[in-house]
Amino acid sequence: MPAYERPTRLEDALRIRARGDCSLLAGGTDHFPSRVGRRVDEDVLDLTALAELRGIVRTPAGWRIGATTTWTELIEAKLPPFFACLKLAAREVGGAQIQNAGTVAGNLCNASPAADGVPALLALDASVELASPAGRRVLHLEQFVLGPRRTALRPDEIVCAVLVPKPVHPARSHLLKLGARKYLVISIVVAAAALELEGGLVRTARVAVGACSPVARRLPLLEQALLGRRPSGDLVRPEHLAPLAPIDDVRADASYRSAAALVLLRRLLEGLA
Repeated sequence: MPAYERPTRLEDALRIRARGDCSLLAGGTDHFPSRVGRRVDEDVLDLTALAELRGIVRTPAGWRIGATTTWTELIEAKLPPFFACLKLAAREVGGAQIQNAGTVAGNLCNASPAADGVPALLALDASVELASPAGRRVLHLEQFVLGPRRTALRPDEIVCAVLVPKPVHPARSHLLKLGARKYLVISIVVAAAALELEGGLVRTARVAVGACSPVARRLPLLEQALLGRRPSGDLVRPEHLAPLAPIDDVRADASYRSAAALVLLRRLLEGLA
């Protein structure tokens, strides 16, 4: 029989994790659907009783979002307007039942190319804090999500938190998603941007697009084009989408995704203006 363990202390969870390969369980909103129709034969380490992994805390450097914080908890948290893109992403993660159970770190560890949380967290310049029996390390989100269903998580590690740095200048963010319908849908394109402004001019820009590449991608050429300018959709050019690599699938073909990403980015920046 596969083992099921639900420790209440992080050190116990890390000890169990270090014993060998096991499936980590938090919200379970991807874990269980992916196993429908087949026998579950792997050991399960349930993280939901670890209080250290839950909640959102303000720190001198920014904010620490516990790994098992649910999307509903994030939506209801009192956060500055800078977090608007992440709160909008949270409302796109399935329906209310999924948001009540699904976790922020689970969305990252699942590593879907269309994950709604990843572009928003890229726009917020987020990093991931990982723990193992040997200690802790921090990876930027771009270093953590490696490809479809692939992350840099080692077999003895657990994600503890998502770290969002404090912006230097007054900041705002936004997110737009395109799907086949308004709700309960996998993204065709999802785009997020966070801008730091001074005197109405962009001082720092981070723009990311999901569902158009194996992993969500930042757009450095567009970010550079925005610096020193007032936000405007007119600044977005097709060449700014060079890092993207959209594919044909059942939701849309590659050419449609490219065209839709361009329109979404222009609307996104108009919204931020």
